[in-house]
This record gives sequence, structure tokens and C-alpha cells, in this order.
Amino acid sequence: MTLFRTVLLTSGLVAALCAGAAQSAQNASAGRPMMTLQMPATPEPARVTLNPRTTALIVLDYVEDICNNQPSCKTKMLPAMTPFMAKVRQAGMVVAYGTRAQNMTHWLKEVAPAASDIKIVNVAQDRFYNTDLDRQLKAKGITTLIMVGWKISGSVTYTSVGAMAHDYTVVIPVDTTSAASDYETTIGFYNVRNSGNANLANEPLKKGAVTLTRTDLITFQ
Repeated sequence: MTLFRTVLLTSGLVAALCAGAAQSAQNASAGRPMMTLQMPATPEPARVTLNPRTTALIVLDYVEDICNNQPSCKTKMLPAMTPFMAKVRQAGMVVAYGTRAQNMTHWLKEVAPAASDIKIVNVAQDRFYNTDLDRQLKAKGITTLIMVGWKISGSVTYTSVGAMAHDYTVVIPVDTTSAASDYETTIGFYNVRNSGNANLANEPLKKGAVTLTRTDLITFQ
């Protein structure tokens, strides 16, 4: 049976979705009417087993300026990400960080970069755009990326699309990312599965696509 999730959207958000940006707050303040839509429910997270030698963790915008102003970053994302980061470190995996220049020294201490980690100062939400991230990852033999951070409907979406365009398979733990509202989060999870080599059924580790998982469902082997 096909499951659907009902979301309330402003008419402006529908247009913004096509353009890749959400303007819900502005539209609501303008008094525009809400509309009710049905969209496929986000599938259950898949269990995945990953090779730590060919998998890298990509950490996006776990920084003070954002997380101090977005409650879900510290109340939902960080409690999942902190033990998962320890698991990644124990596995000896490649870790890459991407944020704006002004935030590069302001990572949350629980998930802050080590001296040897890759650090990308980005100029766009896609961390592959006009950076050497792809070169550094391929030099280390990386083929699969675990992508975490703020936010699923922004940098995580755009960087996952950039990753698939560079021939990576992407895994997104749903407990390590979020957005400012439930509907923005739902749209984000739909968009990443419908991009690249689309994976709406959430087939585990479908090549060139995004798989949604959860930190406790990831095994390194």
C-alpha cells in the first residue's frame, strides 16, 4: 500500500520548491492562503554496511552560528551525531568538513574537525562547486559518502546532487540532518531521493543515488 504524508504549504512555497528555495516565512507574513498537498511518505531508513576504506563522512554546517539558532540542530541532530562521529573516528575513515569562511573556526566542539581532516571553504551550498573536494576524495579512493549536517533542504540536498554528478553513492542518516520545519524536512528527504539515479523506494546503497538510513543502522566492515 502506498503511504502518503499530508503537508501544508503556502502557494509561494510551491513555486520556491521548483526554484530550490523556501520562502514560507515571508509568504505567511504576507497573508497568502495555505494549501494542502499529499506527497509520498518518507520511507523507513535502510540498514547499510559500508567499507570504511572507501567511504568518507561529509560534515556540513555543524557550526555555532547556525546551531545556536536552530533548535533541532542541538536537540535532535547533535545527540545522534556525537556517538556516530566517535564510531567514524574509531573506523579510521576520511572526514571532510564544509562551511563558509567565517564559520570555519566555529564548529560545535562535539563534532569539530581534526587537524588531518579535509576542510572545504565553500562559496555555494554544493560543496563540490568550485572547490577541490572531488579531487581530494578521489585521491583517497573514496566512492561512497555519508552526508550529515544542516540542512536537508539546503546544503545537504545540493551537495548530494553534486556528489552524484561526480559519481559517488550517497548515504544520509536521517537523524543527523533536519530543517527549520517539518514540511521543509519532508520535502528535503523527497528531493534527495528523487535526484541523480533516483531512489524513491530507498533501495540500500543504490549506485549513484541517495539512500536514507539512520546512525544506528550503519555498520562498517
